[in-house]
Amino acid sequence: MKTKKLDDLDGRIVEFLSKDAAISNRKLATMLGVTEGTVRGRIKRLQEDNIIRITAVTDIAQIEKTVLAYIGIHTEHSRVVEIGKQLAALAEIRFVASMLGRFNILAMTRIEEPEQLVDLVNNSIATIPGVKHVETSLGLKFIKYDYRWGRILDEE
Repeated sequence: MKTKKLDDLDGRIVEFLSKDAAISNRKLATMLGVTEGTVRGRIKRLQEDNIIRITAVTDIAQIEKTVLAYIGIHTEHSRVVEIGKQLAALAEIRFVASMLGRFNILAMTRIEEPEQLVDLVNNSIATIPGVKHVETSLGLKFIKYDYRWGRILDEE
């Protein structure tokens, strides 16, 4: 994946939009000391380059009965990528990453009832060939949750 470098103006636009995506191009232009057309063009390019996506993101810290489940998965080393892709294909899983440390893979999901997690771990994850061990942790109270990072990757 080719990475792109943001110049100072792009970075400032992204910073303002991350705080208030509903800000008008005119107001943003005034605040940045550039024309509205410049802001509009920059935002369009940032969207086309998949650097930003202006979307509604749920602030899960505000939802009653929301529990984040962190699922650490120890796998056969040769199957990390394959198992990661299988996990990513599960509708219940919202985040998957290969890791350095205690687990090969970290997955995350949101649950409302403990039975959901038991079913997911026992019937969907632990049964994947190459999975050696699964350990779960629950995030019960959010000390910091920056919902602006809710969408960090494109779905493949």
